[in-house]
Amino acid sequence: MSAQTAEKLAYMVNQIARNMALDDHPVASVADHVTAFWTPVMIDMLLAQDSASLDPVAADALKRIAEGRIPAPQNSATDPAVHGSDAG
Repeated sequence: MSAQTAEKLAYMVNQIARNMALDDHPVASVADHVTAFWTPVMIDMLLAQDSASLDPVAADALKRIAEGRIPAPQNSATDPAVHGSDAG
């Protein structure tokens, strides 16, 4: 997709952030909206973009989305629930 499309996505997520600014939990509301209604391709494009053009609420929502996109284990050999984790 083009740079113009990425700019449009940034514009859209900023609009969503402004509309949800008065919610009790605006960052969570924006993150929930984006994950519920946007395609994975749209989200990936936005995550790949520099967050300087984003409203602070939108930027925090995207950080929250990115943190939740940890891939699931591919098989039992990579599943910490099966083998535990060496992380302290």
